Formats: sequence, structure tokens, C-alpha cells
Amino acid sequence: MKQLFNNKKALSTVVTALIILVVSVLLAGVVTMYAINITSTRTQQEDLRLSKQKIWVYANGTAFAAVAIDNVGGRDVVIDKVQVRGVEAGWSTVHYLRLSSAISTSLNCPGSSGHNWSSFTYTGSTSGSFSTASTDLPLASGETMIIYVESPDSINVNDIGTTIGITIFTENAQYYVECNVRTAETA
Repeated sequence: MKQLFNNKKALSTVVTALIILVVSVLLAGVVTMYAINITSTRTQQEDLRLSKQKIWVYANGTAFAAVAIDNVGGRDVVIDKVQVRGVEAGWSTVHYLRLSSAISTSLNCPGSSGHNWSSFTYTGSTSGSFSTASTDLPLASGETMIIYVESPDSINVNDIGTTIGITIFTENAQYYVECNVRTAETA
């Protein structure tokens, strides 16, 4: 027995403390990576696709901006704000229509006066009853929303041919598309 305790070959206190510290840090890292992996695979992501964007201007200065928003993400979203050329559109100028699936054709330009939002032909010969927004707009996963902004600020006849951006804001992100301003006048 005496020989067992007389053996002086052992790790120093500093080396032992260092080994314990490194092992505990590695274990904490593994647990953290596991927790991040579990939570990130179980959360659904927000993903909106903006398409069919158009901006039209009539000779009298009346302008319209339009965009189709497809919610292709796995969660419902709330549209907080709509901007045209960086200027927020008031909800009273935003007209929208919810659809259960995406559209494949271009959006139609509203008439300069006398158009009826309750039976508006928004694409080809397809018409729908548009509502006027009064507050933030919810959009369910897998659905599409057509938005028309009536008389967006800072758009006039002199802007025809220029590129202008349309931005859709949600709680978590902003989605931006650009399009050229077109004349709404036809022969």
C-alpha cells in the first residue's frame, strides 16, 4: 500500500482544471447546436413572392400601382405597409383582393375615372370584388393577394419610362420589386 501513495506521477492542478474547462465548453457547444437545430427545423419561414407589378399614369395625372403577392412560405403574414417610390400609401388608397391561388396573366389598368372596385376586371376577363383597406392586411399561407394603390404620391406624367420600386412590409421583412412606369393612355 505504501508504494501506491509514493508514486508522484500525476497531472498538475492547472492541467486538470484546463481539461475540465475544455470538456465543459465542448459539451455546452454540442447542446447549443442541438437546440438550434431542433428549433430551426420546426419553425416555418415567411416567404412572399411579388410579381405582375405595374405602374400606370394617365395624361390627367391619375396614377395606379399594382402588384400580386403570393405567400409561398409556411406561415401566415400580416402586410403592415405598402410603399411606392419610398412613399407610404395610405390604407384608404389601397384596394385588395384575396385569391386561393396565383394568377398567371398580367394585371389590367383601372380606368382614369368611373371604374368600380366592387366588380373590377383585374386580369384578362376575370373580375373580382376589391375591398378598400383600413388597417394591416393578413395573408394566409398559400394564398395570393392582388393590391392596387390608387394615386400613389410622387407619381406623375413626367415619370413615364422611369423605374420605380414597390415595397411591401411585414413584421419580419420587406419585399421590393421594380417596374417601369407606363402610360395608361391607349388608342
